[in-house]
Amino acid sequence: MSDRNDTFATIAGQIEPFNKKGVALTETTTFAGDLEWDSLTVMDFVAAIEDEFDIIITMNMQAEIETVGQLVDAVQKLKG
Repeated sequence: MSDRNDTFATIAGQIEPFNKKGVALTETTTFAGDLEWDSLTVMDFVAAIEDEFDIIITMNMQAEIETVGQLVDAVQKLKG
């Protein structure tokens, strides 16, 4: 499923401008812990992802997404 790798790469590209500490991104990188994002950063980032993939990530989904890998899975599911 190379499509998942493409999604990861696209998401990683979207994370770059918000990755102030230059954290190396993996499937298990956490937004709150590793990237140290506050809620405002998360909102900006989610908006960028929604635009990029033309999807809507609900608040309920956002609450469950803690890692980059989980976000990739969610995007894959939403893209259908």
